[in-house]
Amino acid sequence: MLDSLWLALALVFIIEGLFPFVSPSAWRQTFTALLGLTDGQIRFFGLFAILLGLAGLVFLA
Repeated sequence: MLDSLWLALALVFIIEGLFPFVSPSAWRQTFTALLGLTDGQIRFFGLFAILLGLAGLVFLA
């Protein structure tokens, strides 16, 4: 179980690192746009990501 957790964490780091590695200027523009969002908008995207991840776990498990 712990090995799967480390594997998942490693994959997250790989996926998260792809965009800034491939296109740093676009990543910077995206990050700057994110700074302009309100707290409510950021919370909505966070909730959406959590629900999407949970749905993936339910359907793939």
